[in-house]
Amino acid sequence: MSRQDQMKLGLSVRGVGYHIAAWRYPGVDPRGEMGLSHYLAAARTAERGKFDMIFFADGVAIRENGDERALSGFSTLARMEPMTLLPALGVLTERIGLVATASTTYNAPYHIARKFATLDHLSGGRACWNAVTSWSDAEALNFGLKDQIDIELRYERATEFIDVVLGLWDSWDDDAFLFDKEGGRFHDPAKLHTLDHKGEFYSVRGPLNVARSPQGRPVVCQAGASEKGREMAARSADVVFCAAATKEAGQTFYRQVKSRLPAYGRKEHGLKVLPGVSAIVGRTEAEAQEKYRLLQSLILPDVGKAVIGTMVGDLSNYDVDDPLPQVEDRKIQSIGKSMQERARTEQLTIRQLYERVANGRGHLSLVGSAEQVAQTMIEWFESGACDGFNVAAPYLPGSLDDFVELVVPILQDRGVFRKDYEGATLRENLGLEYPESRHAH
Repeated sequence: MSRQDQMKLGLSVRGVGYHIAAWRYPGVDPRGEMGLSHYLAAARTAERGKFDMIFFADGVAIRENGDERALSGFSTLARMEPMTLLPALGVLTERIGLVATASTTYNAPYHIARKFATLDHLSGGRACWNAVTSWSDAEALNFGLKDQIDIELRYERATEFIDVVLGLWDSWDDDAFLFDKEGGRFHDPAKLHTLDHKGEFYSVRGPLNVARSPQGRPVVCQAGASEKGREMAARSADVVFCAAATKEAGQTFYRQVKSRLPAYGRKEHGLKVLPGVSAIVGRTEAEAQEKYRLLQSLILPDVGKAVIGTMVGDLSNYDVDDPLPQVEDRKIQSIGKSMQERARTEQLTIRQLYERVANGRGHLSLVGSAEQVAQTMIEWFESGACDGFNVAAPYLPGSLDDFVELVVPILQDRGVFRKDYEGATLRENLGLEYPESRHAH
């Protein structure tokens, strides 16, 4: 198996862990997500494990809902702003990619282009933008809106937004800067290009006042799983994050996204599909199950109810032992709709559903020995369900330490994952081609 064909791994960081009771688990510092040392430790551990990137999901509001008792048990109401955090991590790490979420609904294209181009220079070519449209009313209220913009319109705006950002990243040719002291020419004016974009939603003159970045342009990620999201990923993303709880669901998503690439003149290997996996690993299955039982016992019922409520609709008027209602809400994400389908098929109560999703929050959830976890990941990879995984650590630092120390060596020994980084940039390590500027010819 060539390095091009090997599995890619990202680390997804959500506070002190993805499990909804992570902050209560022994050995977890509940204050961790409020300080740099917590994130730096995670980044360095992932880098030691040769992960491609560290990924920070983000939102521009407190999106969790529920009564006062429920909200008091949440550990993710306050979080670091990733574009402020990542430059610090970039200075203190060497190879791992740096992925920040930034909304196309609540930002301007020029700001995003400039910030990520700067991060790419500061990190030596490791920057990645996770482009999202944002989905909650709570975010809309923080930006002078009474309600969230309709999803169709959000994606139309996002498509143009990304086009503008990509155009701005091509403002300078690779060899535009001459640094000719004797001749008095700092750059070649013929190699600076004004975008002059005038579209339906944005008017942006350009050019960008940041030089072309070490990767040519930063990597672009996308995480929407709706039809519009899949189309946008096929059109302009380098990496797509997704939620798939079963191998069959992963295979379906993989085929549907990859099959759209030829329409945009793209090759299959130019887009990496990374479903999330939340793994609780032990040296034996019994050890892993004991960790899992302890985590599950720490779930606060009101928190469990509120967590799934953010994905499936308002559950405030229901008891945790009621059947999950089929809430009709245009704002429910695709992950919420799949949860509703699962609850209907398996006839789950609200409590039973939040217990099922507490670990992975709709992603693949694995509990077992390192060999069992590695084997499942390899089966997904080799059966066309993914190009790798976005590892959503259930609790930090413990579950990430276990994964790197126990699972990664098995993946390496099987030849499906690297033993060392292929290059200096994120794009090189992902096996993505260097993007030629639209002005190259």
